[in-house]
Formats: sequence, C-alpha cells, structure tokens
Amino acid sequence: MSWTALLVLAAGAYGCKALGVFVGSRWSDEGVAARATLLLPPALLAALVVVQTFSSGSLFTLDARVAGVAAGAVAAWLGRSFVTVIVLAAAVTAALRALG
Repeated sequence: MSWTALLVLAAGAYGCKALGVFVGSRWSDEGVAARATLLLPPALLAALVVVQTFSSGSLFTLDARVAGVAAGAVAAWLGRSFVTVIVLAAAVTAALRALG
C-alpha cells in the first residue's frame, strides 16, 4: 500500500469521526434518525459475530465456533447471565476442539 493511499484513508476516517461529532448530535435527535442510531450497535455486533463465527479467511467454515455460539445463544435465550453465556460458549468450543 502506498503512503498516499494510507494518508487518504486516514484523512477519510478522521473526517467521518469529525462529522459524527459535529453533525451527529443534531442529526440523531430527529425521529427516524434517532431510531436508526439506536439499532446500529446491535446490528453491527451481530454482523461481527457472524463474520467471526462462519469465516476462516475468505472461506465459509462450519467448525467448533458455530457450536459455541449456538450454545451461548440458547443460554441467552433461556435468560442466563452474561457470564454464564460466555463461559458456556467458550467451554463448548474448547471441548469440541479438544475432541476433534
């Protein structure tokens, strides 16, 4: 990657952050925008979980991570505490990796 591309990307990232600081507070106080900004963090977190669970590089993968996330999802659906969900998901993933 060239230094020019790096500096352009850095300036773009900084500009987006500055735009959020200066314009975001006024824009997010309005009806539809306020509801949309409330829905963005869960959607981004779900997208991150899906990408990290089902991909290995650029390949689609089904492995122990999928079972761990599924176990954690079931525990969360049953209303278990956050710590229990995380420990259960990690334990299921570790157990399946140890077996396979």
